[in-house]
This record gives sequence, C-alpha cells and structure tokens, in this order.
Amino acid sequence: MIPFNKPYITGKELDYIADAVGTGKISGNGKYTRLAQQFFEEKFGIRKALLTTSCTDALEMCALLLNISPGDEVIIPSYTFVSTANAFMLRGAKVVFADSRADHPGMDEDSIEELITPKTKAIVIVHYAGVACDMTKIMDLASKYNLAVVEDAAHAIDSYFLTPAGEKKPLGSIGHLATFSFHETKNISSGEGGLLAINDEKYVHRAEIIWEKGTNRASFFRGEINKYGWVDLGSSFLPSEVTAAFLWAQLENMSQIQQRRIEIWERYDQNLRGHVENYGIRLPEIPDFATNNGHMYYLIAEDGFQRDFLLKEMKSEGALAVFHYLSLHSSEYFASKHDGRELKNSDLYSDRLIRLPFFYELAIDEVDRIASKLTEILERYAFA
Repeated sequence: MIPFNKPYITGKELDYIADAVGTGKISGNGKYTRLAQQFFEEKFGIRKALLTTSCTDALEMCALLLNISPGDEVIIPSYTFVSTANAFMLRGAKVVFADSRADHPGMDEDSIEELITPKTKAIVIVHYAGVACDMTKIMDLASKYNLAVVEDAAHAIDSYFLTPAGEKKPLGSIGHLATFSFHETKNISSGEGGLLAINDEKYVHRAEIIWEKGTNRASFFRGEINKYGWVDLGSSFLPSEVTAAFLWAQLENMSQIQQRRIEIWERYDQNLRGHVENYGIRLPEIPDFATNNGHMYYLIAEDGFQRDFLLKEMKSEGALAVFHYLSLHSSEYFASKHDGRELKNSDLYSDRLIRLPFFYELAIDEVDRIASKLTEILERYAFA
C-alpha cells in the first residue's frame, strides 16, 4: 500500500538532537530555536520569528496579540482546519465564515468586503495548498477598514505572492502576523511544531512576553533587565530544543526537499492534465499571482459519488488517497451559530476534493502508477 504521507528524515535529526541534549539545555529557546528563527527572518524577510509547539499555538498567540475579546468579529474561510477558527473563538470572537474561490479552495477575496462590519477586527486568510491568496486585494481592504491581517501559512513555507509590479513576496511575510506548521504532513516537519511570524514592529515586544508565559523572561536573558516577572497574559508556547533540533535538520535541507516535492507535483500534473478532465475531474489551478511549493496534489471530482468511488477504488488498488476539510460553517459545533449564508464553493470542495499520496520519498514510478490506476478507475466509473 502506498501511504498518503510518510515523514521525510534527512539523516541529521538524531545528530542535532544528541547535540541539543549534550548542551544540558533542552527546555526551549536555546541554540536550535535561535537557528530556526534566524532562518525564517533572513530567508523570508520576517521581522521577528518565534517557534511554537504547533501552528495552533501560533494562531492562539495571534488572537492574544490582537486583543481579541467578546464582541469582536473575525473573518475566516470556512474551508480550513478547525484551529484557524478555534484560536479566535477561544478569546470570545464571533467568527464570520467566508466562501472559497470558484477556481481554487482558497478564500474568495472578492467576498470579504461585504462581511466587514464596525465590529470586524481581523481578516484571517489561509494559503490553501501553499497557493497564495490575492494579498494586494486583502491588504488594501485591511488598510481601508483598519483591520489586522493574519496569514495562516500552515501549507505555505517557501511559497510566494507575485505583486502586480512583479515583486516576489514570501507568504507569511505580508500580513501583520502569520503562522506556519511543521506537522508531519507538511513540507518541512518536526512531527509537531509551528512558528509565529511577526511583521508589524508594534507586536514584537509583546509577542515575546506572551510566548514566555506572560513574563519578560526573554528580556532578562538578553541582559536588558535585572529580573523578570509576570507582566501580561501568556502561555507555554515554546517547543523544546529537541523539537527545534529536529526542525533545524529539515530547514538545512529545505531547497532539496522543495525541489523534490515540486518534481512530484509536476509529474502528477503531466500524467493527469489532458487525460482526466473528460471524466468531470478538475485539476489544481495556480493563479498568475501565486507560486507552487509542492505541498499537495489534489483533484476535484464531478460529485460526491464519484469522489467516494475513487477513494474506495484507489485504496483497493494499493494507493491511499484521502479527502480533506469539511466546511466549518456547517460543522456540528458551529452550524447553529452560522448566519445562514450559503457557502457553496466551500461545500463543493468538502464533498469533492481528493488528495493524492504525496511525500518526499514517493518514487516517480509510483507517481506514474497512481496516475495510471486513477485513469483506469475513471474509465470503470464512466461505464459503471
């Protein structure tokens, strides 16, 4: 059975973990934490990067930094993982869900303005599959209405937004705040783990305090103050040095990892494009303003029946394909809180999207075999 995902190990992870253990400091904010944070700041132009135990924690830090409180409204795409909404609802926010684009599962930028009210405090966008939202439109809206923008870049390491002027901006460096994930399903992994990117200087000092459990401990360790204490709300958001050391081994090899993942994505696309559309299948679309970081290769089935048939038959043929998110606006928890708007594109992707097996060690002949089997299954479905 070809699995859906298999974490990639570069070979240096255990060496760096042993080195971290040997230093006698494994509780966090040590050598490997600093190396990883510096990597993001230097490569992607992030003003301040802070490692976290998960992308969820980084999102919760965003909600604290933005002083989200009961009565505030936050606009979030419905087609996303629950953490994107949870982080803000935990602070009492009213989440207002936006629909996806018709051509891509990412947030429909043109639907946002009509959702803004005097109570709106932030727009949280998700770069689905590592493909950029139109950040020009979003940042212009944020400026017009004085709103904060949070980029949920969980899928989007080493992916870029291309401005109308031709400038190439790393995702996660554009919004006021951004978050990354290093879950084992991501391009760069530490098993669990995340990062908060702070791009607006006004949040930097307080972010360190929130990160350090509400204390000014980071300032103390830099020698800026002679003692530290409780000065704000916060929590234990730092990962251990063991996690950071594992992550550093991955970040050192990011170029190689990205090159391989894009090669796999392009091979899927070469095998499938022009061959499966006659069966009602839609393939990924990359807008002109976005790049592709090889995070996932997905299909959009003609309907839910076809999607379920493909998943079942792919598994029987030895390849584990999976569906993805279920619309949050119609979830068991949120349905009674939703304002009743139809979010047809989000629901369409919930019912029809299929993710194909995708990981660094997936051999090219396995990609070819998966694509070939998929085409055969579609032929069977057409005559079923």
